[in-house]
Amino acid sequence: MRRSEEVRTLARAVVRRLEADRTWGVGEVPSRLRGKPERLARLAQEVAACRRCPLHRSRTHPVFGEGDPHARLVFIGEAPGREEDLQGRPFVGAAGQLLTKMIEAMGLSRSQVYICNVLKDRPPGNRTPLPEEVEACRPFLTQQLATIRPQVICALGAVATKALLGAHAAITAVRGKPHVLDGIPVVPTFHPAYLLRNPSAKRLAWQDLKTVRRLLDTTGATHQVEPTRPR
Repeated sequence: MRRSEEVRTLARAVVRRLEADRTWGVGEVPSRLRGKPERLARLAQEVAACRRCPLHRSRTHPVFGEGDPHARLVFIGEAPGREEDLQGRPFVGAAGQLLTKMIEAMGLSRSQVYICNVLKDRPPGNRTPLPEEVEACRPFLTQQLATIRPQVICALGAVATKALLGAHAAITAVRGKPHVLDGIPVVPTFHPAYLLRNPSAKRLAWQDLKTVRRLLDTTGATHQVEPTRPR
């Protein structure tokens, strides 16, 4: 029963997205961009049916990701927390509220970006994901990025940074420095949950976000909005 409910929820989300596309003139979207919502919806159904690791047994909902399928910027976190597991949406708890402020401070909105996690299911007690869990979920993340094909990726925290750049990538050493993954710049920064525990690190994270914004402004047309540091 739970699986069928998850699929229906995903289907309703796809319908809403397609209706929005038609409202804003999806016919004007270049052919190379068409079909992204549908491909992501099919992938989300695969996530809902996934049994590659034991995490599906304890989840309430899978948390696939949300945002603009044509987004130029993708944020990747670690794994769903309690609120995310209950709602089936990424970054909706306290850390999510801070992430929203960070995005808005960049002159963007959540609807303009795409947000997801390395893991699609919540680890019990919000513990750190195990290496085998990361590997089990990696194909889904890889396909998400291959479908969206953003111009910049922002890795939030140590787990996401290591998943994208390798186990050697220590967040304190690589944060704020652009790296490249399959031709896409990746800028690691601190996870919003870490910033809530360590407010003094917000200044460093803000420098990282300005790097992300500069990359966006130099890799394609975008509104030149002056970033304002989040409080």
